[in-house]
Amino acid sequence: MTDASALYRGEVMHRRARPHMHQLNYRVFWLLLDLSELDRLDKSLRLFSRGRFNLLSFHERDHGDGSTTPLRGQVEALLARAGLDLGGGPIRLLTMPRVFGYVFNPISLFYCHHADGRLAAMIYEVTSTFGVRHAYLIPVPAADQADGLISQCAAKALHVSPFMGMDMDYEFRGRVPGERLTLTIGGFDAGGLLITAALSAVRRPLSDRALLAAVAAIPLLTLKVVVAIHWEALRLWLKGVRLRPAPAPASEPVTLQPVARASRLGR
Repeated sequence: MTDASALYRGEVMHRRARPHMHQLNYRVFWLLLDLSELDRLDKSLRLFSRGRFNLLSFHERDHGDGSTTPLRGQVEALLARAGLDLGGGPIRLLTMPRVFGYVFNPISLFYCHHADGRLAAMIYEVTSTFGVRHAYLIPVPAADQADGLISQCAAKALHVSPFMGMDMDYEFRGRVPGERLTLTIGGFDAGGLLITAALSAVRRPLSDRALLAAVAAIPLLTLKVVVAIHWEALRLWLKGVRLRPAPAPASEPVTLQPVARASRLGR
């Protein structure tokens, strides 16, 4: 157990507003992994492993460009392209681990901190069920860094759902994880707010006992995520929501967002 890495148990909610109201709620759990603590966690936990099979495991190739390049190095290279230097500050990844070797993460979050603990940037790593991954790197404005606020926007760059077009913007709102985890993602198109996704969870110590309890309460988590995505897609299709053609993939796998884009709330 460490001070930075932790287990978060809670739920995810999705609500679509148009053309038919559709909402889902599922129980989930995530791991918040400080990248500097991965080796220590691998040695201290019996039910969690780094880079090898276990009840729960973490493989760096499940994130970033999928290569064997250390994940921290990949993140630092992206930050450098955005003109950011953490000065050795911590990088923490909120993600679902492999469960019995299987993993799928619709979204993983990198919290990138300065050496003094201030939040410098967020990376939202989105993966589609079509196997395509895109990351949105967004610096945190100086005014928000001290309080760990997250209030950011980015233009949609990845075709995630066949029921939504590409002419959309995302808005992210929340805080750095503490005793609670909260994040709300709004998806806006020309008609306004189309979809809302919300993550809400409570922090637990990253111990074998807590991990076993989480898996017992929500077994085969990552497989259930994939099944749920396809089940909800079927429900939307039966409601008459039309399918959108898949566009060509983005030319770059990463969106580097300018420091400040105005919030779309209240427009």
